[in-house]
Amino acid sequence: MKNIWFLRLIIACLFVSCAHNKKKEESNLKDSRPNILWITIEDWSPDLSCYGTKGISTPNVDKLASEGIRYENAFTTSPVCSTSRSAMMTGFYQNYIGANQHRSHDKKPLPFGIKPIPHLLKEAGYYTSIMSWKTDCNFIPNTRGELFTDTSDYTKDGKIGWRNREKGQPFFARVTFGGTHRSWRRDPENPIDIKDVEIPPYYVDNEFIRRDWANGLEQMQLVDRQIGELLQKLEDDGLADNTIVFFIGDHGRCHIRGKQFLYDGGIHIPMIMKYPGKVKPNQVNNNMVMSIDICATILEAAGVTPNVALHGKSLFSKDVKNRKYVFAARDKMDETHDAIRAIRSKEFKLIHNLMPERPWCQLNQYKESAYPVLAEMNILNLKGKLNPVQAAFFAPTKPEFELFDLSKDPFEINNVANNSEYADIKLNLLSELNNWRENVINDKGVSDEFRALGIFPDLCPTATVGEWVILNQDKYDFNKYGWPAWYPTRTLEEWEKARAIWEPYVLRSATDEFYEPVISFTKNKNKKKKK
Repeated sequence: MKNIWFLRLIIACLFVSCAHNKKKEESNLKDSRPNILWITIEDWSPDLSCYGTKGISTPNVDKLASEGIRYENAFTTSPVCSTSRSAMMTGFYQNYIGANQHRSHDKKPLPFGIKPIPHLLKEAGYYTSIMSWKTDCNFIPNTRGELFTDTSDYTKDGKIGWRNREKGQPFFARVTFGGTHRSWRRDPENPIDIKDVEIPPYYVDNEFIRRDWANGLEQMQLVDRQIGELLQKLEDDGLADNTIVFFIGDHGRCHIRGKQFLYDGGIHIPMIMKYPGKVKPNQVNNNMVMSIDICATILEAAGVTPNVALHGKSLFSKDVKNRKYVFAARDKMDETHDAIRAIRSKEFKLIHNLMPERPWCQLNQYKESAYPVLAEMNILNLKGKLNPVQAAFFAPTKPEFELFDLSKDPFEINNVANNSEYADIKLNLLSELNNWRENVINDKGVSDEFRALGIFPDLCPTATVGEWVILNQDKYDFNKYGWPAWYPTRTLEEWEKARAIWEPYVLRSATDEFYEPVISFTKNKNKKKKK
């Protein structure tokens, strides 16, 4: 009998030991590091209800902001997608890594031993997923499959990339919602009255421009619902409590004085971070932060130390807390050649136009094919109906320097660069900007070839610059020299034709179905998508 009880005791001990070891093995399989979900929207400034924008309702993004930190002074390093995304994929300024020319035709490998952020995280044991189609990087590797392990496209077919990882494996997932990139769909569930929106003073305030602005806000409302659906899936999968969520715009709004330029409309972006267990809810942060700071914050959270120190800094670091300035650069946009550098503090911004001989509104086929307000404003300018503030952006040349006192001039319309009262401020900002150009990004400046000196005829011989470009595309290397900087780019008659094509599209009701129109001489490919 004693032997039987003794045998039972041994069996019980073995059972407990096996159960303990199994539990220990399961525990070892679980990586305690946080998951990371990085949500990007395209071409959007902080035009959200949580930022106080009039007319719009974005309850899902607002909820995310209430669960973490909303950054008031967040900026991208460049005002167009491929250059800003190249920076965000690496944590380095795009000029430093040779990725500063938008739509590069000769992509090269990353220099200096720099690796893309998803590669660093994969090496550290993270499951990496790109849950949308866009990477848009001006370097090699640049395809979805080269950068990420999982290319399940949530925005196309609803597949959730993080669900494919090994049990207990932390994930890094990026997703871009592209609806806010022109063109825009209207929101039949919650149409926005044009009386409820605020138009910046550098635009004419009329029905056409108000409706276009409101249409953009309605499209953001649609994107907000998509974001809410994705965050709900994260919640349904039981992952929300151990997932850092970042929400950001890749650069500023797609309006004529926004995207592609270094005014706040082009580089000021929304940025929100939810970090359960580390960040308390309902915070508003006024630090000067940059999009590339997200990269450093992610690597810190994952316990990864890169071989090459990033330009971006952890959002929790003293470097960010004590930062005085952010910097941005603009170079080639498609075949539109220009070069602009900027430095911004909380109080001031200095813009250095490296090619002041060129107009702001020189030919850009994308903008002429996608921006109805560009036609409206050009017509009013050619008819002499713009006030000096509105007409300034349509001048044939730019000043070399633009300085703005942001506390008095948040819309950046009063250039005080030549005001003696601001001479010391200008000198200090220019010194800091030049130091950044020379010692941080190794700025190559502007070559005579890039300026296309002596390449094209003095005047445009056709009614639109776009027409001449199409007729002469076999005679000139536009990849090398860019498009001619002739200005205006269309005659008044040609702009009026474009405006007439845009009008029914812009002024459509929220329930109307319209094809996005094709504007002549812009190479706009009509994909027959109803908007």
